Amino acid sequence: MARVYNWQLGRNMKYRFERGPTKRQFAAVFNINRCIACQTCTMACKSTWTHSPGQELMWWNNVETKPYGGYPANWDVKILALQEEKNPGRQTWDPSAGDPERAPYGRFEGKTIFETADGVDQMATGYLPSEEEWKAPNSFEDHATGWSPGGAQLPEHDQGWFFYMQRICNHCTYPACLAACPRNAIYKRPEDGIVLIDQERCRGYRKCVEACPYKKSMYRPTTHTSEKCIGCYPRVEGSDPLTDGRPMEPRCMAACVGKIRLMGLVRTEDDGTWSHDPTNPINFLVQEEKVALPLYPQLGTQPNIYYIPPRWVPRPYLRQMFGPGVDHAIDRYMHPSRELLAVLQLFRVSRHIIFSFKIRKGRKYEEVVVGGRKHSIYDDTVIGFDDKGNEVVRVNVKEPVFERPGKLNSI
Repeated sequence: MARVYNWQLGRNMKYRFERGPTKRQFAAVFNINRCIACQTCTMACKSTWTHSPGQELMWWNNVETKPYGGYPANWDVKILALQEEKNPGRQTWDPSAGDPERAPYGRFEGKTIFETADGVDQMATGYLPSEEEWKAPNSFEDHATGWSPGGAQLPEHDQGWFFYMQRICNHCTYPACLAACPRNAIYKRPEDGIVLIDQERCRGYRKCVEACPYKKSMYRPTTHTSEKCIGCYPRVEGSDPLTDGRPMEPRCMAACVGKIRLMGLVRTEDDGTWSHDPTNPINFLVQEEKVALPLYPQLGTQPNIYYIPPRWVPRPYLRQMFGPGVDHAIDRYMHPSRELLAVLQLFRVSRHIIFSFKIRKGRKYEEVVVGGRKHSIYDDTVIGFDDKGNEVVRVNVKEPVFERPGKLNSI
């Protein structure tokens, strides 16, 4: 086992391989507060990549309702229980041991999935879901559980709250699937950090399925190989005919109706930390404003999909899901800085990847009170640029209102 630095944990940890160099890292921010669970992202991915025989139950992108269910069913409850079983009472954080650059969330005192594994039979603690658990991404979450003469009945839950969780492969900096593969069939692309499975080398041992804590590596019985989200890499690298040579967002991002997704590429250092680049919108949201957090960072994979947490959910639940940065992230989202409010307008306004941004200040047009605090709202303009520095989008904080003249139709 090598020793690698995980900045989300604020410490070194054990991993099977030394970290390989990557020029940039595929990363994204999902704003949970905006999601309406329309599943447009799910179907965009499904219709593009997993519509062939053997892929019927394969959902590389899914939206599940928390705290119920999941895909596969109860995946998060099971991996958390396994970690607690192997490291009882030690899965805790020390937020006071933080550093703004190298340990923004403090220090994780427990063991990761790599450190609770035996390193022989398992390179990462995990489990193989049953066939039943894979069958339906949203089973018994938002629909009736049976028929009765009095009409359909929704299941009763103790919680008076819920939220939608959008999930794709996290394209982790330290992928558990990569560490577990006995064939070394899984690799990270050095140009963008996207995690892929070499279909020529894979023999379908399903070690990657067992090891991935997020269960985003899936077995295809018709080919006897494993498959996973490929980050729509032809679009990201600009080789898709639609891109005109420009890097473009993946299908799930570009199709999002609720404008909850923003994907980007961030520069990385040799030790796995992100380069300081406050003009990159993903870097700005994650490391400057710290409004977006990784999903279950305590597992140790250093996932690269980040979430703006839902503001109405009990904080203890969110802390175990996103780590100790939750309180700051929600406060920042509810009381955004002038710059943050502008950058939030970039979500889903262009199919091209935005590599950098610039804010042009505008006039103050409104004052609002949120949570007893007064905020001045400015009609700033945020401008997004591609990897060559060319402008790809320009949008204002104050959205324009257009009124159509005359009749809308003949009725």
